[in-house]
Amino acid sequence: SIMNGALSTTRWQHQGAWGRAEVVCTVGETAGGWFAEEALDWRYYAAVEEGLHEGFAYRYAVLTSPDGREQAVQPFFLVEQEIFAGLPEWLRLPLRLRMLMVGCAAGEGRPAGAAPWVVQALAGALEAQAQAEGARLVVLKEVPGQWRAALEKLEGYRRVPSFPAAALRLDFTDFESYMATRLSRAYRKGLRRKFRECERQGGVEMEVLCELGPHLKAVYPLYCQTWARSRYRFERLTPEYFLALERWLPDRVRFFLWRHKGRVVAFAACVVHEGVLHDLVVGLEYEVALELHLYFVTWRGLVEWALREGLHTYRTGPLNYDPKQHLRMRLEPLDLYVRPRFPLVGGWLGAALPLLAPARYDPVLRRFPNVGELF
Repeated sequence: SIMNGALSTTRWQHQGAWGRAEVVCTVGETAGGWFAEEALDWRYYAAVEEGLHEGFAYRYAVLTSPDGREQAVQPFFLVEQEIFAGLPEWLRLPLRLRMLMVGCAAGEGRPAGAAPWVVQALAGALEAQAQAEGARLVVLKEVPGQWRAALEKLEGYRRVPSFPAAALRLDFTDFESYMATRLSRAYRKGLRRKFRECERQGGVEMEVLCELGPHLKAVYPLYCQTWARSRYRFERLTPEYFLALERWLPDRVRFFLWRHKGRVVAFAACVVHEGVLHDLVVGLEYEVALELHLYFVTWRGLVEWALREGLHTYRTGPLNYDPKQHLRMRLEPLDLYVRPRFPLVGGWLGAALPLLAPARYDPVLRRFPNVGELF
């Protein structure tokens, strides 16, 4: 099959000592219900499939145990990407490959399960599917660190630290007590100055919504501004993605809008699940972002809202580590598991991968107390 951004109607069947895998091309063919315990359950994958088309070919492997009694679903996708894009310029090589990536095209991934039969079936199915699709590299994308023990038996893969997520326990009564007990005196003083400067210029008002549709034309350009300023880019979300998010996850998704003098200048798309506020996407109007200190003002708004809702943790994705370190957030490791599938260079690359991890070359990460957990 040829990846052209459209879903194929082709089906694959793989059989081995590890069990059986049926590979289908849309989440609707899996009967749903998987990853039910996750904040981003199967419905989020349906939203991504619906909202992100260009450059991705989605697949779902329905794995069956050797005795035929158990099943699990593993989402993955195919993409062509420059594999060293996240490294410093002096380490980059112009090597663009067709990859089979396990997980989600817009966020963290996870294996189908931790049971030994699932890990063995996953390895067998991925190898067979990579061969069928002509993929030169197989990558388990941004797997949370708690899966390391289960994936130790994933033969032929090298674990590489990816850029980590970050989290803050909300074990304080209000934002003032947080600043007084967690932040350095100098940083606390600087934050209060930023908040006062924002108020002197008219301040911002926060609104919390479950539906973004009526405001999409105002907020989507803010997301595009933030995406364009990022040094590391993977997917570019589409307006359809945000509409699909509110349609598939109405019970969990929350959209936060901040207005300055009636104009939307910032927004965030978040998911709430089991006491955790997951900050997925942000967008800022950079014409006023610095003078209004929008990064810090909006972050305070999210934390205060989470406290009012009785949530216990705020969690955000990778990158932008300098303020996160000063705000005393804790790193949450994310790993890549990589298997090259091409001769000669593939052998060298497999051995060198741990040294080529982008996270090793971010100087700010070294200032976090738990940076050692990444490696």
